[in-house]
Amino acid sequence: MAQVKLSHIVKHFDDGNAVLHGIDLEIRDGEFVVFVGPSGCGKSTLLRIIAGLESITGGELFIDGKRANDIPPAQRGLAMVFQSYALYPHMTVYENMAFSLQLTGMKSAEVDTAVQQAAAILQITELLKRKPKDLSGGQRQRVAIGRAIVRKPQLFLFDEPLSNLDASLRVQMRLELSRLHQELKTTMIYVTHDQVEAMTLGERIVVFNAGQIEQVGTPQELYDHPANLFVAGFLGAPKMNFLAARVNLVSGSDAELTLSDGSSVHLPVVADTIQSGDKITLGIRAEHIGLHLNTCNESASNQIGATVSIVEYLGDACIVYVRLSGMDELIAVKQMVGAQTLKAGDKIKLSLPAGKCHIFDIYGRSTGYGTVY
Repeated sequence: MAQVKLSHIVKHFDDGNAVLHGIDLEIRDGEFVVFVGPSGCGKSTLLRIIAGLESITGGELFIDGKRANDIPPAQRGLAMVFQSYALYPHMTVYENMAFSLQLTGMKSAEVDTAVQQAAAILQITELLKRKPKDLSGGQRQRVAIGRAIVRKPQLFLFDEPLSNLDASLRVQMRLELSRLHQELKTTMIYVTHDQVEAMTLGERIVVFNAGQIEQVGTPQELYDHPANLFVAGFLGAPKMNFLAARVNLVSGSDAELTLSDGSSVHLPVVADTIQSGDKITLGIRAEHIGLHLNTCNESASNQIGATVSIVEYLGDACIVYVRLSGMDELIAVKQMVGAQTLKAGDKIKLSLPAGKCHIFDIYGRSTGYGTVY
């Protein structure tokens, strides 16, 4: 296993374009960490820097306590799995997995043992005599991972390895990767732009945006306590709802907000984080919003009127998109199927539980969730 430490990592390309702006991060021995963010945010560039495939403009990289800035990739004790499988088409699965070991001069018996062990872990023993053209996408990706496993690296790097697979295969391979990590107990760093992959695979998630780290934490921490609007909007499907509001009154740890439709919402706040007159953003996830017919649940707090615009049926649940007066963007509400039958044009009420509302200041920073962080 290997610990990875990144200290003030900066990367500029030859054209002067800055890609990474002082990245500080520590990855613990045996940890499965996911780098997630939109295209162009710098996550793959950072992975390539760790692998030694990109030079470092500034800062220091440590792998297992050793400064690795100038260590060649082959001597860093790691293996990388790419989005493209990069298998040799003229070789069998066995030969693809054995090739790197044979180049080191390892004895044939040792090579065979390593390949057979890796194939057993990945459940591809019956495929060893086939060539890549005879394999499905998921099987090819397993072979690519197996080629990395046989080298027994201290550190695994995955660069969007499931992007070329269809939806059902991605689910299956996510389970395989989680099982693989539990079995090998090796440090793994995984890059993806898919927030579902990040949430299901990562012990910790590093959220990137424009060459900077926005937040680091467990999937639950990031989902429940996003540090800012970017993280709140990036993680979750559908994404968190954002409602523009103005602070009417702050009394002790209580605040009264006015939404764009004139509705009032009362929330607990952290002392001194917001003041009367401030413009803020109220955030709430689709599954936390209560949805009621106009004649129902009159006693519910923080109610606002809305009109149903679109209803998406997902099988076990529905996403109801509603429109608030004075708002251009639709609000998403997640409901279990069978709760209520709604159609476009229905007049409804939404209830916003105070303990599930996030408050973001004018700079997009979170100032609180429920009562207090």
